[in-house]
Amino acid sequence: MSSSSRPPRIVVTLMVAAAQAEPAIAERKNALYVDSVVRHGATAIPIDATASPVAREAAFAAMDGLLITGGADLDPARYGQPNEGSRDVEPDRDELEAAAWAAAEARGVPVLGICRGLQAMNALAGGALLQDVDGHVGNGWGHGPATTHAIQLVPGSATARILDPSGSGADLVVNSYHHQAVRTVDLARAFTATAFADSTAGPLVEAFEAAGGAWRMAVQCHPERTESTPAVFEALFAAFVEACRAG
Repeated sequence: MSSSSRPPRIVVTLMVAAAQAEPAIAERKNALYVDSVVRHGATAIPIDATASPVAREAAFAAMDGLLITGGADLDPARYGQPNEGSRDVEPDRDELEAAAWAAAEARGVPVLGICRGLQAMNALAGGALLQDVDGHVGNGWGHGPATTHAIQLVPGSATARILDPSGSGADLVVNSYHHQAVRTVDLARAFTATAFADSTAGPLVEAFEAAGGAWRMAVQCHPERTESTPAVFEALFAAFVEACRAG
């Protein structure tokens, strides 16, 4: 079967559910990420930090795209900072996603980042993080309504063309499950900010895309949690899967 006629194969990095404080909820979170690409016609290759070196190598060699998902904070040593508010770091997951990112860069496959995934992409590309921001995290998923806030898309960006195809310029109200963030000063040079949100720390980057080269996009919200995300974010998953299909 040719690559153009088969479903694109997307590696989806996940948390180790059994190692989380609420394993059942972690399993549900993982399933949402997998379904977000499967429902748009992709074949998911789920992988977590328990995967063997052989399994990792096989997954990275087979992938047509990479989805880096949400979860625990990155070890700030990854971006050259002391710990100034990071918590529950998972160095084994950092290692997995660093290898996945390196493979995606080497092969030029599309990459989409969600929440931690945005932060990981930025750090792995040479950027940094603001390690704690007030007011951007509320109830944990499954424990009450999501905290929400508005984001402003940057007109003319590829992200805006996907999420605001009519060009209305209206703000989108998204869920907010993060206590860490990227500011413009933290953004890796490879990326261009495409959405912002207000905060006590100043404007935060809520989405970015690659300034050139391979398809790279990331969002700070959780669009896989459809109960608290504008329906237009389905177009982001569809665009990602199509980019993976196109090669």
